[in-house]
Order: sequence, then structure tokens, then C-alpha cells
Amino acid sequence: MSAFMTIDAETLHGMIKQDDLVLIDVRNDDEVARGIIQGAKHIPLANLPQAFDKLPKKSSIVFYCHSGIRSAHAASYLAEHDYHDVYNLAGGVIAWANAGYTFSALK
Repeated sequence: MSAFMTIDAETLHGMIKQDDLVLIDVRNDDEVARGIIQGAKHIPLANLPQAFDKLPKKSSIVFYCHSGIRSAHAASYLAEHDYHDVYNLAGGVIAWANAGYTFSALK
């Protein structure tokens, strides 16, 4: 069985500079309206089964949510579908904000 890796906010901040990074926010619309990590795509967790096959298998894919629970489910789902470079942001946007990193408005 495939697994995903858990990373912290500092690790993600360093990874954001990668060209092949796909960052996905799995929170609900009302949560995302309050701010999103710059460069992230918004795919609500409920929509992931219909949308995941459009994600590139050769890229690093990082999921995040509010606290890291829903994004862990999303990362596990992709790992089960033969994606190999999958990550979950431990602590979600709470950890991101606590580390002093900022958010941008959803485009």
C-alpha cells in the first residue's frame, strides 16, 4: 500500500519554490474565502474523487486544510490511486499561520 508523507509549515515554505509543486487546499468555499496559501489550487475534499485524475502524477502534490485532518484523507486517497510524491501539511493553515507565513486572496 502506498503512503503519503507528512510535512510541517517550514518544509512546505521551502518546497513552494519548486516548479513541479502542486499545492491543493481541500477546505470548503467559506474557509478558502478567508485566505489561501499563495499558489494553491482549491479542490474541496468532496470534489477530489472527480478531480484527482487531472493532477499530474510526476509532480509533488501537497494537500492542506484547516488542521490537517481532511488533507490527510486527501493525501491517502491519492496515494491509494498510485500517486507517489504526495504530502500532507501537518496542522494545516493553523500551523502555517503560527509559523508566521501569510495568505493571499483566492483568485
